[in-house]
Amino acid sequence: MTENPIPLKESLTVEFKSDRKRLRDDELVQALACLANSEGGELWLGVEDDGTPTGLHEAHANLSGLTGLIAARTSPALQVNVEAVEVNGLEVARITVPKAIHSEIATTAGQYLRRRLKQDGTPECVAMLPHERQSHASRIGLSDSSAQIVSGATTADFDPLERERLRQAIQSYGGDRVLLELDDDQLDATLGFTARTSTGSRLPTLTGLLVIGREHALRERVSTHELAFQVLEREDVRMNEFRRFPLLKMLEWLETNFKAYNPEREVQVGLFRVPVPKVDMGAFREAVANALVHRDYHKLGAVHVRLDDLGLTISNPGGLVEGVTLDNLLSTEPRPRNPQLADVMKRIGVVERSGRGVDKIYRGMLRFGRPRPDYSRTDFNSVILKLETVDADEVFLQLVVEQEKAQGHLPINSLIVLSALRDQKRTDLDELATLIQQDISLAKRTVEHLVEAGLVEAHGKTRGRTYTLSAAMYKAKGDKVAYTRQAGFSRLQNEQMVLSHVQHHGRVQRQEVMDLCHLSKDQATRLLKALREDGRLQQQGEKRGAYYILPES
Repeated sequence: MTENPIPLKESLTVEFKSDRKRLRDDELVQALACLANSEGGELWLGVEDDGTPTGLHEAHANLSGLTGLIAARTSPALQVNVEAVEVNGLEVARITVPKAIHSEIATTAGQYLRRRLKQDGTPECVAMLPHERQSHASRIGLSDSSAQIVSGATTADFDPLERERLRQAIQSYGGDRVLLELDDDQLDATLGFTARTSTGSRLPTLTGLLVIGREHALRERVSTHELAFQVLEREDVRMNEFRRFPLLKMLEWLETNFKAYNPEREVQVGLFRVPVPKVDMGAFREAVANALVHRDYHKLGAVHVRLDDLGLTISNPGGLVEGVTLDNLLSTEPRPRNPQLADVMKRIGVVERSGRGVDKIYRGMLRFGRPRPDYSRTDFNSVILKLETVDADEVFLQLVVEQEKAQGHLPINSLIVLSALRDQKRTDLDELATLIQQDISLAKRTVEHLVEAGLVEAHGKTRGRTYTLSAAMYKAKGDKVAYTRQAGFSRLQNEQMVLSHVQHHGRVQRQEVMDLCHLSKDQATRLLKALREDGRLQQQGEKRGAYYILPES
């Protein structure tokens, strides 16, 4: 019996439509536009809301015309795939809908629709409001809200004190010093704080108000701009403050208040004392600045910075932009949601100029032997970053600092590999490539450089090659037994164990060698082949039934 291919229930990406009374064309087109403007998915025509197939209406017996009808009733034309599927003797249609990437999909009746989940988890199709269309356009890179003029704003909404703070920030952060030579009007035009109107006058942009706007202007004209700073200790709320300051003032205020809850101690490394804070301030600044710069200013909701017993959590409204996923966060090219604002903050020096701020956040955690930054709770609506505030691994930090003093900063990929080997003890290239979000060849170059530096040791050859931290690193940690356990046995020891096993049990198979010596399939095959070619073992049987005995005298 053929398995029922219909999903169990409707979801954000699955829609069921009954066709017993012939689904109207406009209702079908609306449902498909809804899916396209969300995450894409599939619409099952001829299926009831509870997932029961009831079949297609006779008017839809010929499905070949549906693709043309859908393309003709949408703008830009939506290209779908229509497939007939037989379920329990009934024919239904699976219509696969791609996610709209380059533009929102409208019906030719002028409707913009999107799909969302209700409180009970079931989906619904709703109108896309103007601000939601703007939000979607900025998410997929079609527009830059931060470069647009703010309705009702004038240059009188700029604060002279914030201009002076801006100039001081350029000096203190090591920003673009050419900006300091410009007068106010030139600075506004260069940084995109103002944009020219059709009449030739210049009015404030969102970027201008966010960076040097007066606080009352921000409250009135950028109502979505807000930051919440919360400190929780067990059941107690130590701090719970909400602010709508301009960005530079906001960052200064937050850093000043955060330092009171971020104790620091020192670790001796050779002749130097290295500060070890609860949270690395470089990672903290970058994470908060990223949340403020890349948030969706079309959505209500504050940027939240929360410190509790488990760690620091920073979240901002608006999910990852199109093209950025949790699987390529470390490797993809920078794609800011608000390009004008991001460029300004780079030129000031507040955020990483290369656009690789995520690397700085990773470095701020891994350098101290702490867990990697955790973005796993990020979803379509918000980016959520968790930094665990566990104790630093002082021995790991010492090894990293000594390496940095000899060769400069370790590349972020190297830090990720060392951290993974410290936590997982032994791993291979496939897993390392996944962790650094790069291909196998780059993962191999990264780990082989660490082998040459004496920080990592390789075990085995070619496809069966695995890696552990080096004996020197385990020795520094005072755990020589752990090194022996992870590094495994030498080839000579493996040979002796296999021969001893055969002497006691009369025979051995490859799987037993793998279990006995903790070897991969390829490594066990090579070991048995070597013993056979040396005349110390004799093979009996073939392929999966092969086993090995001692040669006859």
